[in-house]
Amino acid sequence: MLQQDSNDDTEDVSLFDAEEETTNRSKKSKIRHPVASFFHLFFRVSAIIVYLLCELFSSSFIACMVTIILLLSCDFWAVKNVTGRLMVGLRWWNHIDEDGKSHWVFESRKASPQEGKTVSEAESRIFWLGLVACPVLWVVFAFSALFSFRVKWLAVVIMGVVLQGANLYGYIRCKVGSRKNLTSMATSYLGRQFLRQTAGDTQTTSGE
Repeated sequence: MLQQDSNDDTEDVSLFDAEEETTNRSKKSKIRHPVASFFHLFFRVSAIIVYLLCELFSSSFIACMVTIILLLSCDFWAVKNVTGRLMVGLRWWNHIDEDGKSHWVFESRKASPQEGKTVSEAESRIFWLGLVACPVLWVVFAFSALFSFRVKWLAVVIMGVVLQGANLYGYIRCKVGSRKNLTSMATSYLGRQFLRQTAGDTQTTSGE
């Protein structure tokens, strides 16, 4: 009877762990900020749709251009200041010190297991998919406008490439770190590999 009770206790613990693991997975896959996720895609997708279809519904180039630039500007502000911080815990910004020098800051929030501030996998996919795919489309539009001699649209397309490309570059810097950090990491890695190879050659020589 005692042995059976101990086995029951073991099974209860395993079931508890399984429930906790299932709960953690559901939290990671759940969209925690639906409004931010919606507006992360809304402005940039709307700008692309207006660019592709505006000539079918309006003959005014000025109205189309102003609408697209407004959507691109709203997208730039929302992605830079709101959606990146909420959806993936990244932020980039600029500040000017007392000497008048401009400094770019690229921040990445560290997840705290105790507070449960892990990044949602679903939101992360939505964020990076929209962040990467839309600038690529604007680059395609730029080449299309250039080769089809649609000069008046070239300025609008370049605006899309610049604004959305800036956010893409900023968040990639937040994700992978600054160039100095990458250089130091690569240097230290190559140094460790060289020391390992040297130590291995020394052991081989001494063994012979």
